[in-house]
Amino acid sequence: MKDSFSREVDYLRISVTDLCNLRCFYCMAENGIQKIPHEKIISPERIKEIVKASVKLGIKKVRLTGGEPLVRRGIIDIIKLIREVKEVEEICLTTNAVNLKSMAKDLKEAGLDRLNISLDTLDETKFKFLTRGGNLNDVIDGILEAQKVGFKNTKINTVLIGGFNDDEIEKFLEFAKKYSVIVRFIELMPIGESANFSKEKFISNQVVLSKLNNLKLIYDDGVSSYYGLEGKALIGLISPLSHKFCSTCSRIRLTSDGKIKPCLHSRAEFDLTGLSGESLVNKIKESILAKPKEHYLNEKGYSDSLRGMSKIGG
Repeated sequence: MKDSFSREVDYLRISVTDLCNLRCFYCMAENGIQKIPHEKIISPERIKEIVKASVKLGIKKVRLTGGEPLVRRGIIDIIKLIREVKEVEEICLTTNAVNLKSMAKDLKEAGLDRLNISLDTLDETKFKFLTRGGNLNDVIDGILEAQKVGFKNTKINTVLIGGFNDDEIEKFLEFAKKYSVIVRFIELMPIGESANFSKEKFISNQVVLSKLNNLKLIYDDGVSSYYGLEGKALIGLISPLSHKFCSTCSRIRLTSDGKIKPCLHSRAEFDLTGLSGESLVNKIKESILAKPKEHYLNEKGYSDSLRGMSKIGG
């Protein structure tokens, strides 16, 4: 269905957990988060029920996020249940890939179509510092295993942070070539832990183009602009701050405790608890119609969301 600004909404992002096995400094506090009580986390069966209600309103694509979705007990069953909803044309998952090597085969067999992998540095020392203890080799092994079991068109999501990884842009281009993936550079957003970063940490994607000026624009999908060589896309740019793409936003978000967020940066949430049948469909419809014209940053330039990124899933 269309929202009140005539945008076709066909994309549901589902945060299946608020937990994560890393502690990236721009995303989560060192001591973690205040966990949502287990009994409030939406069950696999409830996720399927919400997806079935959503497709009645035109949802066609589902993405599973977290926290880190691969730490969610029952993630394979969740994918299988969503796959049973025939109107869903694509199921994707965004992961830090730490657990991907051991799970890639099961994810593929369950019906997962595509992967996005979060990776912000190719330097082992910096990776350990960024994630507060993570192992870069786990991620690389996960990427290789995913390719081995048949995942294609994998995208690498890289958040640019001034003074940390903006010296690796050229290295990421070589990484894209070597592993046959598309690296998407994402502007750091002032939400959660990163809201208090100095302005020097926020890097416009124009910096990427200035460093990779030999690349040509291949296509633009409304959210990402893709650049490459000889017609092959290698680099994507997602610029939510320097070039808002709100006018083409087609998504709503389901939090791990069962609330719909019509906009990433809005404090508005629509509680689906206890709703079923037409009441559930109508509440999701209400959330779609409540999508704002564009995301809102307050007078200090911070996100107005009541949740940090780790509890929304991006």
